[in-house]
Amino acid sequence: MAGSEEIGEDTIAVRKRRVRFRCWHRGTKELDLLMGPFVDRFLPEMIGAQLDQLEHLLTIPDLDLYNWITKRAPVPADANCEVLNRIIKFCNDR
Repeated sequence: MAGSEEIGEDTIAVRKRRVRFRCWHRGTKELDLLMGPFVDRFLPEMIGAQLDQLEHLLTIPDLDLYNWITKRAPVPADANCEVLNRIIKFCNDR
């Protein structure tokens, strides 16, 4: 019988595979090219709240997310989070 820790790790691995796919297949190639490299670099170390934040960001319409990351529009207070700030920094530092 598998322990709850093993089940939890499997669940996180499945979530991460889904997140990686969704980041590389957003619907707009421009956003794919921003989100994909970010998750390739930082997703392996994400757990808990960070993974939750990233999954939430994936529910935001492409154009809004793209405009926030490229600083074409300000990030609304209700969408501002640690992971979005890391994405913005990563994309603008490249």
